[in-house]
Amino acid sequence: MKYILVTGGVISGIGKGIIASSVGTILKSCGLHVTAIKIDPYINIDAGTFSPYEHGEVFVLDDGGEVDLDLGNYERFLDIRLTKDNNLTTGKIYQSVINKERRGDYLGKTVQVVPHITDAIQEWVMKQAKVPVDDDGMEPQVCVIELGGTVGDIESMPFIEAFRQFQFTVKRENFCNIHVSLVPQPSATGEQKTKPTQNSVRELRGLGLSPDLIMCRCTTPLENSVKEKISMFCHVEPEQVICVHDVSSIYRVPLLLEDQGVVNYFCRRLDLPIESRPRKMLTKWKEMSDRYRLLEQCSIALVGKYTKFSDSYASVIKALEHSALAISHKLEVKYIDSADLEPSTLQEEPVKYHEAWQKLCSADGILVPGGFGVRGTEGKIQAISWARKQKKPFLGVCLGMQLAVCEFARNTLGWAGKSFCFVIDMPEHNPGQMGGTMRLGKRRTIFKTKSSILRKLYGDTDYVEERHRHRFEVNPELKQHFEDKGLHFVGQDVEGERMEVIELEDHPYFVGVQYHPEFTSRPIKPSPPYFGLLLAAAGKLHSYLQRGCRLSPRYGPLQSHPTHEDKINKNIN
Repeated sequence: MKYILVTGGVISGIGKGIIASSVGTILKSCGLHVTAIKIDPYINIDAGTFSPYEHGEVFVLDDGGEVDLDLGNYERFLDIRLTKDNNLTTGKIYQSVINKERRGDYLGKTVQVVPHITDAIQEWVMKQAKVPVDDDGMEPQVCVIELGGTVGDIESMPFIEAFRQFQFTVKRENFCNIHVSLVPQPSATGEQKTKPTQNSVRELRGLGLSPDLIMCRCTTPLENSVKEKISMFCHVEPEQVICVHDVSSIYRVPLLLEDQGVVNYFCRRLDLPIESRPRKMLTKWKEMSDRYRLLEQCSIALVGKYTKFSDSYASVIKALEHSALAISHKLEVKYIDSADLEPSTLQEEPVKYHEAWQKLCSADGILVPGGFGVRGTEGKIQAISWARKQKKPFLGVCLGMQLAVCEFARNTLGWAGKSFCFVIDMPEHNPGQMGGTMRLGKRRTIFKTKSSILRKLYGDTDYVEERHRHRFEVNPELKQHFEDKGLHFVGQDVEGERMEVIELEDHPYFVGVQYHPEFTSRPIKPSPPYFGLLLAAAGKLHSYLQRGCRLSPRYGPLQSHPTHEDKINKNIN
């Protein structure tokens, strides 16, 4: 097993997750089996109780793990399935050590950070690195480990010490360190400054880790003189200083690293068994990233309550991007705070109210994603009502689906002010504890009709398995009232008790899903519900369905979801 540790310096939030994902991508393109681990130094057990404004979205895995959004990057870039144990936190480590101490596993010894906490970290990493993540069930050959935060943070110290020991445990030929550092370029001088990187590397060395590659985040490509200066003062060869400048798309980062010889360096440094074959995977990435230069544009209004921080909807945005790329369109996301659409805003801030409605009305499609709490729900209902009445393409996810049902009940069934409970509490919901008490992880949804648009987009399959994260559900007892008026529950759970998918008849695209399809979207395999929204917004859904859910040849080789016929042919061959 080969281990690649990615650390960060100077400031946080400079793209360690994208760089770690890109390193894994280029190694996987060489025929290697790659897995990834994200380490977060916070004391929370998991990311489930985080505020979206503080830490971005909560990413959900197949096994129900609520984890850091960087695991979403790993899954999307590497096309793998991770588990909750691939996200390691201080809380998890301390909890496991305390449980051992309570059981008496330490035989009365004093439990300390060194060696007990550091040993637990190393054991966790070595155990999890061997867990298969690919569909073929093969054990990984390379594990990319991202250490969150910045070198020097007091929270990270136990992990830095653990990896200082770890490099000797697994031997030098099996371990290397990538240090990601910022090279600022003050506008006053326009000069790229190396001092922050020098200080960061010096601090890392003082803690016992020496970087093998220094990846410099910068606005523009590094000048040769700057690269040589970093090489001299950080005690590395010039080829070990890698420039990661701002690019038009994050999907160009693997190509950027490949062009600078990163694979060749790893091949020598870690003696990797790299196959000598054309890298088709990187060729697809180049074709995909080139599509960002296209001129055709499609706009989607994202109506939510966390719109001031785009990372709150990271996977949603990525799913929209994947779908836009598949039809060769440039995506424009119009962020709308749902509270701004409410009548109360018209009274208090009329300018903000009219600007929000202008954005909504000018968009080609409308998306209402998930969320929690009652704030802004009235604005979401207003947006849904407009999309339904104006026949504007609409997708509601989780809470978005539930509010679509509420809007229909209020304005079509005439149940406004009635005592009916359209959305009800779920059996899994434990009001006494917040963490991990929702309906979480991969669940099966059965399609109840062959005429469903979403079923066709999924490849005319009988069922799909998608990831859930919600506390409430649509009341199944009221199902017939909605269907009699044209709102059909075309997807239900295995028992037929939970409403999973809604579709409105006589509408170009009005779809709601209780699950979160954005979590399984991939750059070359876009999520069908989002793909349908983009097709409808671009005016191409009807022709796509007419062609048997196949893209027009002019859109190139980027794959949509496999059709039922594709699956049959694959089994025959």
